[in-house]
Amino acid sequence: MSAPAVRPALSRPGVLMPVLSLAATAAWGASVAVGSALTFDPGVHRLALAAHVLAMVLAFGSVIVVDWVGFLWLIGKRRLHDTSRLESAAAPLIWIGLAGLLFTGAFIHPDITSSATQLKMCCVLGLMLNGISLIPVMRRLHALPDGTNFKEVCGNLRARLLVALVLSQAFWWTAIIVGFANSMSRR
Repeated sequence: MSAPAVRPALSRPGVLMPVLSLAATAAWGASVAVGSALTFDPGVHRLALAAHVLAMVLAFGSVIVVDWVGFLWLIGKRRLHDTSRLESAAAPLIWIGLAGLLFTGAFIHPDITSSATQLKMCCVLGLMLNGISLIPVMRRLHALPDGTNFKEVCGNLRARLLVALVLSQAFWWTAIIVGFANSMSRR
C-alpha cells in the first residue's frame, strides 16, 4: 500500500484564491505606501511615468483583445477555445503589465489625499482582485467542449463572466481617465 499523495497547499481548492488575493493586496499596499512616502527627482518621475503608461498599454491592450474575442464568442463568431487559448497566452502579459503599474506607480508620487487618485488606486486593486477571482471561472470554461456556445454555459457561469467583463472595463476605463486627468493637472 502506497502513501497518499501530498498535494501542495496552494493547489488545494479554496487556498490559492485567498493567498493570491492577499499577495496582490499586499503588493498594491506597498506600492501606495512607497508612492506616498517618497518623492523622486523630476527625471525619475518622468521615466517612471513613461514606464507606467507602457505598463498600462501592455496590460489594458491585452485585456481589450481578450475581452473582444470573448465578446465574439458570446455572439457566436468565435469558438470557445479560441477565447481560452488567447486568454491563456495573454494572462502573463496582463499580470506583467499590472505588476509594472504597481512598481512604476510607486515612483510617480500620487497625491493620495485626492479623492480621484484614491478612486484610481481602488480601481487598480479591483482589477487585480477581479482577475484573481476569474482564475477558477476560466478553469471551468477551459474544461468545456470547444463547440460550447455562450448560451449553453450554465447560468451562474454566464453571469459571472458578464459581471467580470463589466467590472474589468469599468475599473480600467476609470483608472485610465483619472490617471490621465491627474497627469495633465500636474503640469
